[in-house]
Amino acid sequence: MHTVVVGTSGVTASDVLAVARAGARIELSGEAVAALAAAREIVDALAAKPEPVYGVSTGFGALASRHISPELRAQLQRNIVRSHAAGMGPRVEREVVRALMFLRLKTVCSGHTGVRPEVAQTMADILNAGITPVVHEYGSLGCSGDLAPLSHCALTLMGEGDAEGPDGAVRPAGELLAEAGITPVELREKEGLALLNGTDGMLGMLVMALADLETLYKSADVTAALSLEALLGTDKVLAPELHAIRPHPGQSAAAANMLAVLKGSELTGHHQDGAPRVQDAYSVRCAPQVAGAGRDTLAHARTVAERELAAAVDNPVVLPDGRVESNGNFHGAPVAYVLDFLAIAAADLGSIAERRTDRLLDKNRSHGLPPFLADDAGVDSGLMIAQYTQAALVSEMKRLAVPASADSIPSSAMQEDHVSMGWSAARKLRTAVDNLTRIVAIELYAATRAIELREGLVPAPASQAVIDAVRAAGVQGPGPDRFLAPDLAAADAFVRGGHVVAAVEPVTGPLA
Repeated sequence: MHTVVVGTSGVTASDVLAVARAGARIELSGEAVAALAAAREIVDALAAKPEPVYGVSTGFGALASRHISPELRAQLQRNIVRSHAAGMGPRVEREVVRALMFLRLKTVCSGHTGVRPEVAQTMADILNAGITPVVHEYGSLGCSGDLAPLSHCALTLMGEGDAEGPDGAVRPAGELLAEAGITPVELREKEGLALLNGTDGMLGMLVMALADLETLYKSADVTAALSLEALLGTDKVLAPELHAIRPHPGQSAAAANMLAVLKGSELTGHHQDGAPRVQDAYSVRCAPQVAGAGRDTLAHARTVAERELAAAVDNPVVLPDGRVESNGNFHGAPVAYVLDFLAIAAADLGSIAERRTDRLLDKNRSHGLPPFLADDAGVDSGLMIAQYTQAALVSEMKRLAVPASADSIPSSAMQEDHVSMGWSAARKLRTAVDNLTRIVAIELYAATRAIELREGLVPAPASQAVIDAVRAAGVQGPGPDRFLAPDLAAADAFVRGGHVVAAVEPVTGPLA
């Protein structure tokens, strides 16, 4: 099994995916253990002084003005975890919780938090044992970080609350830790606060969304090319020299992908046959511009994620010169903005895909295809309601594109009077990515059927490879009406598994 070594200088997106989705094991580097110990010495020295230090010998948030005596400090740290573990609603997905915990461990190991090495090791042990705290949908305002979700994780570290075991069953965390031979931690000064105060949940969801969307954008280029083919459109609009004079890199990449898929097609170039078309519709002709803008948005979001992965987000932080300073680095605005931006781009990609699907089904605009791609139109309804489903998904995508980060609601007696809502932005983006997968799957289903109905014209080799692969995956081709939901579910699984890209790349080479 792959092992991820956590040091003091951040982790990569690949590390996050390996731990969250592939169950990679975690080890702490010797450098990280030394940094943890050095920072802890600073915290212990400050805790011994009479002067109050936020998070070490004071209350939290709006209660920071109270100096806490030494005999109450362990209770203070336990209490902040227990009181902040106040989430409600459905459980958050296992991969999200694993990413959340791993990213918190990354910051802890930076040497800027003052957490003891044994606490960090216990965090790694829990992840390695396949124990996943129960974290709920609601409770984070994205400032100070993802407080409630991280608190539920810290509760498990203390052996309290509920968690999911490696068998998927939810049980008391104390039982699961005992079975795994893990001793619950007794939190000391600053440790409770350090375990809660970060943007780790929203960052983990951003990293996973970026990975999913990278594959989805390639898949959408393929389905757009298939739709162009099925509509007997022209591939001349994909010429590199046209995209070079508007030098957005994402646009050029999308056009190159579509051109590679269409190479060798006998269906393109017929736009002048019959009733001549000077130009294809925007949903066909402008596919690279829309998908390209989304790709460039992904690139910007990836830059933000990389910066955040390199960051140590906590308040207060331990500095190398021995100071422990309060700061505002826990504010989720940088991550929240790009989460919302990605939801906008995803909604637009879904919208243009639906317009192409609708064009394939409309006999007045499909250039010779049967109404709704039906076998016997009138007796058969064909894909009429598949497009309804796609339209419903697009409509929800537009609602999900409304930014969460434009909102703020004061909390903590007006001490935390401006918040990012980054967790909410991340949660709705996950739904948007899920919906976009289904939208692309429906276009794939319609376009492959439409190409097969173009008798006498041979599709591009790459297109044929997709058709063959999707049929082998159980997605049926043209024919009389049948129970459609299983076909759509199979198409969804095909797209979700990255099989669209896998089918074409042996023919086209790697897509951009």
